Amino acid sequence: MTVRLPPLGALLVTVAMAAGPAAADDPIRLGDINSYTGLPAFTLPYRNGWQLAVEEINATGGVLGRPLEVISRDDGARPGDAVTAASELVSRERVVLLFGTLLSNVGLAVSDFARQRKVPFLAAEPLTDALVWEEGNRYTFRLRPGTYVQAAMLAREAAKLPAKRWATIAPNYEYGKSAVEAFRSLLSAARPDVAWVAEQWPAQFKIDAGPTVQALARAEPEAIYNVTFGADLAKFVREGKLRRLFEGRPVVSLLGGEPEWIDPLKAEAPEGWLVTGYPWYALETPAHVAFREAYTKRFDDHPFMGSVVGYTSLKAIAAAIAKAGSTETEAILAAFRGLAIESPFGPITFRAFDQQSTMGTFVGRLTVRDGMPRMVDWKYVDGAAVLPSEQETERLRREK
Repeated sequence: MTVRLPPLGALLVTVAMAAGPAAADDPIRLGDINSYTGLPAFTLPYRNGWQLAVEEINATGGVLGRPLEVISRDDGARPGDAVTAASELVSRERVVLLFGTLLSNVGLAVSDFARQRKVPFLAAEPLTDALVWEEGNRYTFRLRPGTYVQAAMLAREAAKLPAKRWATIAPNYEYGKSAVEAFRSLLSAARPDVAWVAEQWPAQFKIDAGPTVQALARAEPEAIYNVTFGADLAKFVREGKLRRLFEGRPVVSLLGGEPEWIDPLKAEAPEGWLVTGYPWYALETPAHVAFREAYTKRFDDHPFMGSVVGYTSLKAIAAAIAKAGSTETEAILAAFRGLAIESPFGPITFRAFDQQSTMGTFVGRLTVRDGMPRMVDWKYVDGAAVLPSEQETERLRREK
């Protein structure tokens, strides 16, 4: 295996089997694009995840008798840089497929590039449903459950709360807007008596937490829906605690239980929040235990949500190429539609009609144990049980 790491501005990671006397076949080259410098809390575990998968695949002979090689680029959390990287990967590095991205606006930019250049693209992390619905195209597939699915899981639980007056806070870009729209629509349908009394739209990673918390408190909501993450989440939690915003008010938080975003708060983490997340410390299924043990042995750290995303992305890509029996674009596209694989969370399938995987999400409540935030009373909700049907998907597309 060789690993080459140039400066972060032009990140390149190559993972392949060492050349031997029988290594006459060229490696299958895959192009990764992600926000390694912009959002390292998620993307570095993500890179570890796909690197582990590549090592496992190559150790057993690769795919189609050829090793996998990943060429990786840093998009700096900027759509323009991501498109530039994608162009370089396709034109100069001759990759057969693109994968990755984190932020929704970056994923949409790369998806449009994939459509124009007719290259397969697996959007590993972006949550906006535009990727597979209103702006979807035949070249783009998505791994993680999007905002509709995660919001639906939370709305089901939120509808059981007695709260009628709701406020929302979300970053002011595609992900935040779609996450709020989905939750409001689904909760209002389940609870017509709900009123939406306030909304805050801080710029991504530029939240002014004091005035934001004050504005929410003035509206006197009975519950809050939060979509902030990263440093914005930490600032919101700390300021909200200081100003007692959360006292006596349920908070429902998308991504609030993912270790990348909540662990930095340690003992300051809020308790009682209803969240989606990843209880790596408590999931004891055989598939997850095997993954957790392999990841911990390789990287001397526990897995994060990004680790699962990176690992499963590469496993899905390898399975699609093996099923296709070729690295030709049309063969890979056909293989991905309806592709079924095993993941650390259990079996998932890429639906043929919208190219969205059925990976699910964990829903539970936050607490603090031994000075660290933990999810309790959690359950895994299979995406297949929440995703809209083909007919409903067509309706949602028409309404957008």
